[in-house]
Amino acid sequence: MRVLILGSGAREHAMCWAIAQSPLLDRLYCAPGNGGTSTYAEPVALNLLDSEQCAQWAEQHAIDLTIVGPEEPLTCGIVDTFLQRGQPIFGPSRAAARIERSKIWAKDLMARAGIPTAQARGFHDQAGAERYLDTLAEQGRLPPVVIKADGLAAGKGVIVAEQMVQARAAVRSLLALGGEQADRPHILIEKYLEGYELSYFALSDGEHILPLDTACDYKRLGDNDVGPNTGGMGAYSPPAFATPALRASIEERIMSPALREMRAAGTPFRGVLYAGLMITRTGPYVLEFNARFGDPETQVLLPRLKSDFLALCLATVEGRLAAIAPPVWSQKATCGVVIASAGYPERSETGVRIHGLDALDPELLVFQGGTQRKTGDHLITSGGRILTVVASGATVAEARSTLYANLDRLHLPGTFWRHDIGAREPLTLPQ
Repeated sequence: MRVLILGSGAREHAMCWAIAQSPLLDRLYCAPGNGGTSTYAEPVALNLLDSEQCAQWAEQHAIDLTIVGPEEPLTCGIVDTFLQRGQPIFGPSRAAARIERSKIWAKDLMARAGIPTAQARGFHDQAGAERYLDTLAEQGRLPPVVIKADGLAAGKGVIVAEQMVQARAAVRSLLALGGEQADRPHILIEKYLEGYELSYFALSDGEHILPLDTACDYKRLGDNDVGPNTGGMGAYSPPAFATPALRASIEERIMSPALREMRAAGTPFRGVLYAGLMITRTGPYVLEFNARFGDPETQVLLPRLKSDFLALCLATVEGRLAAIAPPVWSQKATCGVVIASAGYPERSETGVRIHGLDALDPELLVFQGGTQRKTGDHLITSGGRILTVVASGATVAEARSTLYANLDRLHLPGTFWRHDIGAREPLTLPQ
């Protein structure tokens, strides 16, 4: 098979790494790719928001399957363009990707399907939002609330506010991002939920669901979950609290109802549905749905996958999920840490040469994100999240011990990373 992967992050590097191991593969391309994907895939200079350009290139180069990594091309309708031309592509249609594009639309879907999620109200004006915040205050103090932008914000459109002044500033900044539609609310103010966050992934061919494994992502910038939300600073898999009983409950109460509701609405979901969950004392609640694989969760999930990743994607596209065996996962755990550029997520230093990767143990995996390969075959930084370094072990504790022992050998000026990824394991469910 000739395969094209769309994207340029560490997630797409991990996909290239996994697909390169498939016996089904003949030739692999990545558009636009990065300094690491070129190890496995030929880079292609394509504009991912120009779906016609991408589809024409895929047709001219006899691509058998295109796999979309990031959310923006999906929400702009690249899958629709490919399918109209009869070209196989992994990912949901523009209508189905609305489950990620609009948090308010997703809330409406969850309400219709009876899916547990936090109570929330939508607003499109500062005054209305502030009046609502005033009604939530108790003796002048605001309980924690979560304020979310309606549309895409690269993982940064969610602010947890614990004080009124912080909440008002969050409303102001997120309203400025706009919403999916001018006449609909632009932000959500949502009840804060206590518990453990969990990333749950399932493949869907529009009719059938095939659950994948779980991971825990760390979204806040700094150790002990301080600082702003980011696209993700690290992850580990599998979390101890994601028991078979919990995963079955998530499939029954959340994933299957969501996919049924989307079919009933005439927008069947084909691709990978990613539920960001909060596991509370009363069970799982949906924080958000995403229409693609997560980053950095993909970087810790794919190294544990023993089944053929390309074969799973192909079965999804061809509507054969009901006929294939469930994926097989390694019993080993993985832990991954994102190396970020100074100033991330507000700004990023770029053009800095990357040294020291050869100091890492050879069994570690380094998935590159914001990198470019320059003349002379050296790497430079080109974005905020530069690398995801992943180690494995018999337990999460063993994996993280190996990982951090290696990170101490790196000498990457102008970068930083969190030091507590995976430190909380093993966790048990809240009582």
